[in-house]
Amino acid sequence: MTALRVVLVSGLSGAGKASILRALEDLGYEAVDNPPLTMVSDLVIRSERPLAIGLDARSRGFDPDLVLSTLATLCQNPKLRPELVYAWADDTVLLRRFTETRRRHPLSPQGRVLDGIAEEAELTRSLRKQADLVIDTSDLPLAELRKVIETRFRPGLPTGVQQPGMSVSLVSFAFPAGLPREADMVFDARFLRNPHYDPVLRPRTGLDEAVASYIEADPDFDGYITSIKTMLTLVLPRFVQEGKKYATIAVGCTGGRHRSVHIVDLLARILPAPSGNQAEQREWRVTVTHRELEREGLAPAPPADDVDLPAPRPAREA
Repeated sequence: MTALRVVLVSGLSGAGKASILRALEDLGYEAVDNPPLTMVSDLVIRSERPLAIGLDARSRGFDPDLVLSTLATLCQNPKLRPELVYAWADDTVLLRRFTETRRRHPLSPQGRVLDGIAEEAELTRSLRKQADLVIDTSDLPLAELRKVIETRFRPGLPTGVQQPGMSVSLVSFAFPAGLPREADMVFDARFLRNPHYDPVLRPRTGLDEAVASYIEADPDFDGYITSIKTMLTLVLPRFVQEGKKYATIAVGCTGGRHRSVHIVDLLARILPAPSGNQAEQREWRVTVTHRELEREGLAPAPPADDVDLPAPRPAREA
């Protein structure tokens, strides 16, 4: 019998908790926003489908310690699969959002918004520390936020398919646009041959066959891919052993269009079974995000089965 998924959503006001709840509701979860904490256990017991519960400073009797103790109690029930999601954003981003919407901060209704933000960050510090998934929405478009939620929390899998223990997100990005804040490991591809300086290849992306061939012609490309593969083959199984639920591996270059895109595209086909052991495919599920391509509207649409693995090129043996 599949365990019932229960997602507790908390974090800072203005950081996107409502958007997360809506995304979960669209996935078929029953969404309840800010019930009294004393009602959470009853809601879970009575629920017959996946449940998403928003809990923050607006909740009646809100107490982070009580949230964590409630979560611990739920975790003891083998029929449940509870997780805690914490949403946050930079102070300047939160301040701008409150200013644009002209909303008052729930912890500082008559005072400065920044004071409320600081108070809430301190109040919920323990929740952020204990969360299964921390999402920084400072520079995260709504579409990407929904993709993160859909990848992580879509209920159920086809009969006979085991639920992976960890989700691995591969992200390509441009260094000048900033590192992905959620990255656990970052690899730098800026030393490789740059297709940007070829006028024919410049307008294309790392998903293009000619661009991929140009990058792979770099004499150090094979050694670099082998080194990354060796590192991830060592680290990812240890992440699984430690119970890590979500890992983000980021690869960056100057423009985020060519080298990093191709390497992420290649790693997506290497990682499902890095040591050739098919059993390892069940230990994590790989998804791909090309951050700069998505911002420019150049990223390919996800396939119909919602598995975000690129398929055009065969796997390359490093």
